[in-house]
Amino acid sequence: MSEESSPAFRCGFVAIVGRPNVGKSTLLNALIGAKVSIVSRKAQTTRHRIHGVLTREHDQFVFVDTPGFQTRHGGTMNKMMNRVVTQTLSDVDVVVHVIEAGKWSDGDANLLPLMKSQARTVLAVNKTDLLKDREAMYPFVSKVMAKHAYDAVVPVSAAKSRQLDDLLNEIAAGLPENEPMFEADTLTDRPVRFIAGELIREKIFRLVGDELPYGSTVVIEQWEETPKLTRIAACVIVERDSHKPILLGTNGDRIKRIATEARQDIAKLIDSSVHLEIYIKVRKGWADRESQLRDLGYE
Repeated sequence: MSEESSPAFRCGFVAIVGRPNVGKSTLLNALIGAKVSIVSRKAQTTRHRIHGVLTREHDQFVFVDTPGFQTRHGGTMNKMMNRVVTQTLSDVDVVVHVIEAGKWSDGDANLLPLMKSQARTVLAVNKTDLLKDREAMYPFVSKVMAKHAYDAVVPVSAAKSRQLDDLLNEIAAGLPENEPMFEADTLTDRPVRFIAGELIREKIFRLVGDELPYGSTVVIEQWEETPKLTRIAACVIVERDSHKPILLGTNGDRIKRIATEARQDIAKLIDSSVHLEIYIKVRKGWADRESQLRDLGYE
């Protein structure tokens, strides 16, 4: 008997899209098994396209984690982020539309016209672990499938890592035959300094809560590596003088905790001892000026 030939290798781009807060970043992190996109309960945490890479025996997925498509706010930063979503969807092989189990809103519907017919579209119904009435899942999915001709639908729980292999198999069916773009152990094409800044930003969102508006971002201004220690200086840019005391907290306790938790995550990321210094600068109106957004690395 002749040996069966192994399946052709598949590799391509996969866009993860959805309205804010449906769990896109959590899903990306769960799929590739590492934190490459920050996770927060706040809408609009993700501001950049992040390529997360997952390589299996016969396929490589290059994931694009897009910002949540925003229709309620019309600021410069939101317009730029919406442009990222639109551009991304026009240039991928598979689109994974993430929605929340049992919930459908205008924010979900607004993405449907952007999904191009040439890409395979997979509906990922997330947060199934929070669904109280599981019997309601089938009629809910049927209603959603009537709105768009999805190629496949997979109920998942990103938080609990449930049915992720099923989702990957449905995505793989839409990848073209291609050589891998990245080495097998690559997790992201973003530089480690960028991921470090994202980890700091995650702590700000999580620890400051709703007190600080979205007029803040993080810039890594210094990165010095020695055999025993990596020294990092990070600047948190805010829009108003009144934002500084919010970040600092009583006697500087809040910024210390942000720095401590971020330092621990960065140390795990780079497998090195880390000295992290965080300071704050006020740059008024930065989020509404496209030139300043580009200077800060926004696309």
